[in-house]
Amino acid sequence: MIEIDVQVDLFHPADRVWHALTDRALLARWFTEVEPMAGSRGRLLLFTAGLPGFDAAVDAEVTDRREPELIALRCLEGGRRSRLACAVAPTAEGCRLSVREVLEHGSWSEEQREHREESYQQALTGRLPAILDWLAFRQVDLRRGEAGMTAEMPVAEVVGDEPAPAGRRRPLLVAGLAGVALVAGAAVWAVLPAEPDPVAGPVATPSPTAAATPSRTPRATPSARPTRSATPTPSRPSRTPSASPSTTPSRTPTSNAPSAPAMTARYETVSTRLLGYTGEVVVDNPGSTVVNGWAVVVTLAEGGTLTDVSGADWRRDGQVVTFTGPPVPAGRSRTFTFAVRDVDQLTRAPEDCSLGDDPCAGL
Repeated sequence: MIEIDVQVDLFHPADRVWHALTDRALLARWFTEVEPMAGSRGRLLLFTAGLPGFDAAVDAEVTDRREPELIALRCLEGGRRSRLACAVAPTAEGCRLSVREVLEHGSWSEEQREHREESYQQALTGRLPAILDWLAFRQVDLRRGEAGMTAEMPVAEVVGDEPAPAGRRRPLLVAGLAGVALVAGAAVWAVLPAEPDPVAGPVATPSPTAAATPSRTPRATPSARPTRSATPTPSRPSRTPSASPSTTPSRTPTSNAPSAPAMTARYETVSTRLLGYTGEVVVDNPGSTVVNGWAVVVTLAEGGTLTDVSGADWRRDGQVVTFTGPPVPAGRSRTFTFAVRDVDQLTRAPEDCSLGDDPCAGL
């Protein structure tokens, strides 16, 4: 038996997720267009022919419906028959949506099965959370004040209801939000080598002082002849030592070995949603030895809630989150990601990020 099983944890209540699952206009936004089949209650046509892993539209019949917990369909597509179930289970932070499709008749190639699973995965983890965020934002915006409060959009459910009359339908307007470009200004830290000590030139070593040779006193030889005075032989000039002997200055030994390069960190916002974003931090060790301890400190914007961390341990004190992780080998790096929700729609990055005293590049 071939099956596809995809799960996603959503930070929204089960009734909001159920709304996105059963409202035709919303379903078309995050998965595919759906139309009730004329003359048949509970039968739908899903226009999936253009999606990866689907080669035809799906003729679906609702076999089980328990709001807001479960909706099950019997599907017929291109000669294949399968059962598709969408289950919603509450969690501490919202709910978990599980989508499971089991092939009962016919076959998928391995490539087609992988593409089909990828279609579900992309829809559940990318487009559906964006629609849910929009719904949450819309509910807050519509309920800002009691006076003049705008009514909610009427919901035409996928199952159990005929399409509403044309005069009662309202178009679903999705506001296009301008993406905020993050200018990644990389902070370049130039480490200047210490100025080299001046090299002393050769110092002339004074010659040792020549010992004074006592002149011989000629003996007076008693002689009748007059004594001939000896002509003094001019002595070789000797170097006169300086009064204070020069002392060769002793050089203070200085280490010319380069200091170990400091670790660095760089930040990037890798994905965004209407009410949140996912950040990534890469910790680099450019040195030649392993670094056993590091800590990256991130300050979240006011009201931001940390929801998911991968690749690091963390602790939180108010809006300040400290991330730590395993050793970083020489010349290697460590990467961790974290998800944040409940932030302003223009907030797409933390307020601050640093590794030690150095700020993270890119923020």
